[in-house]
Amino acid sequence: MGDRILLVDDERAIVESLRYALEREGYEVLEAADGSEAVRLARAQPPDLVLLDIMLPGMSGFEVCRILRQESSVPILMLSARADEPDRVVGLDLGADDYITKPFSLREVLARVRAALRRSRAAGAGGAQDEILRAGEIAMDLARHEVTVQGRGIALPPRQFDLLRAFLANPGRVLTRELLLQKVWGYDFGGDDRTVDVHVRWLRRKLAEAGSRTTIETVRGVGYKLIG
Repeated sequence: MGDRILLVDDERAIVESLRYALEREGYEVLEAADGSEAVRLARAQPPDLVLLDIMLPGMSGFEVCRILRQESSVPILMLSARADEPDRVVGLDLGADDYITKPFSLREVLARVRAALRRSRAAGAGGAQDEILRAGEIAMDLARHEVTVQGRGIALPPRQFDLLRAFLANPGRVLTRELLLQKVWGYDFGGDDRTVDVHVRWLRRKLAEAGSRTTIETVRGVGYKLIG
């Protein structure tokens, strides 16, 4: 059996079609119809990826995402019938890796799943694992997957960690949104450059709250750079 995917949705027709498509691709599929069951399953049988609907009975998908992200770096792909930007922003702020709007094609979902799993495996394998990146008060230990500001650890979801890594590897250099999408999300990411803006805003806030004078500056019309 291949990678384990936790599928969380209370619409039976969607669950059945997604399960059929995923199992045909060789994935093991766990099902949950509500948020509480999703959290229980994720803890009992840790998945390699989560497909998570936002609108769930009881605990919302946003709350499930928040809980899972505190406990794991598992890729989380949010599913929603609403294409509103606020929903996308909330999900990304909570640490979701991608956002898929209903109705969707099964081919699109499978492509997003494959891309997220590739990125997750690449991050796990890593490159120069003993390397420590530094800029100002910020230090990133790649082997331990840890970030400190003035010697104090801060928790970052996987996307913000990868984004900060890109900036720390290129201090003072302007990185365009397109380049950041390629480096952090991959060439096959289906989102747009607003995704970068959301994550930069979130990361900038986390660094400021930790007391860092080193920050991410907006270069209007171009992208962002790490300064300080």
